Amino acid sequence: MKRRVFLRTSAGFSALALMPGIFSINVPQMGEKKFSFTPYKDKKSLVPIMKITPDDGYYLHTYYDVCPWSPSQKYFVVTKVPFQHKLPVYGDTADICVIDMEKETIETVYSTKSWGFQTAANVNWGGTDRYLYLNDSINDETVCVRVDIQTKEVKAFIGPMYHVAPDDSCVISFPQELWSATQLGLGTPPKDYSKIKTLPPGAADDEGIWRTDLKTNTKKLLVTLADAAAVVPEEPPVPGYTYYFWHSKFNRQGTRVCQVLRCIFPDFNHEGTDRNPLTISFDSDGSNINFCLPDFRPIWGNGGGHPNWLPNGDYMVRVLKFEDGENYFATFKYDGSDFKQLCKNVKAGGHPTIEEREKYLITDSNPQKGNGKFTQLHLVDLIADEEEIICELPSINWAERHDDNVFRLDGHPVWSRDYKKVCIQAAPEGARQLFVVDLSNKI
Repeated sequence: MKRRVFLRTSAGFSALALMPGIFSINVPQMGEKKFSFTPYKDKKSLVPIMKITPDDGYYLHTYYDVCPWSPSQKYFVVTKVPFQHKLPVYGDTADICVIDMEKETIETVYSTKSWGFQTAANVNWGGTDRYLYLNDSINDETVCVRVDIQTKEVKAFIGPMYHVAPDDSCVISFPQELWSATQLGLGTPPKDYSKIKTLPPGAADDEGIWRTDLKTNTKKLLVTLADAAAVVPEEPPVPGYTYYFWHSKFNRQGTRVCQVLRCIFPDFNHEGTDRNPLTISFDSDGSNINFCLPDFRPIWGNGGGHPNWLPNGDYMVRVLKFEDGENYFATFKYDGSDFKQLCKNVKAGGHPTIEEREKYLITDSNPQKGNGKFTQLHLVDLIADEEEIICELPSINWAERHDDNVFRLDGHPVWSRDYKKVCIQAAPEGARQLFVVDLSNKI
């Protein structure tokens, strides 16, 4: 008889090895808890706002481009973090909770130690209401975990996850242990912040974006850092540079990936202006790698950021600094062609996304504005070149508490699946909470 191998996950759950690299995890069932959504009343708000998280802790959603609503919009996934006054270290756990939007209940379905203040536990819905995907550490390696919210079965796979393909066929990611090398608050936190894992200088040819097949549980190196660096039109202006990957995003069709590439120099000090963010794209099989800016744009020292797919799957939107020194919203095709400045009157900032009709864009205010005392939801009419501040919610004034902006609370506004509502992060009572802003009668 073959010996059954048991390991321990981050929260102490037992993990039974079903085959090399794949584990079935036994998670105690917590059960649903009833609570009530609370209308948020503010005289300045132009539309109804509802607080959808309980008052028993600190809650976050994943990111501005990862929808927390399930495909049917019946459920909503959140991460409940254990504290907000200090940085997490390896071993601190956060809870993955599912909110039933009809019954107004919340249920903890998993606990993980792969989380941070900026992208929470990086939870993704699959193509149906059945599966959630996130990361956890098993045997000291961060890997993708799939939670079946119907049967409560939990499986861990062989590779890490940043984004899941729309058809649940695979997940892709840069190793989660390397995220802290260029920015804190994302990925799996280190055991010791004085010993953050890094890569050697240059563009590694043995590290990059890993693709894990969820049917066969096999992983392969899809695109290396050397592959990505090869399409950057100019060499970095400073010797001793090191390339890292960052956000990896499938388009809605699952045919292409938008990939953020960073290049840090020897004097890097974790400040945002030092990361030299670049955008590339590639087909979902790793081929057809493109640099995503036209030739007339500067390569290095480009202000702005936060690239994101449009629903059409061919174009991206991002914040970009123009010749007048101001930031504007721009769109371009996955290969860098058809570059357009979207608005001339409306200045850009925050985390932009565009709804499927391509008429409206939402974004949040810069967290530096007002030292993080509030977060605003901006609605931009791209045809009229006009902007409205839909609401202004109190947030965390992190500058009065900490000397590192990793503790900030960005709004990270994200559209619902039907583009009628927006979820935004705020903290009216000082605790991180989630709010749904109803734009149904506005757009």
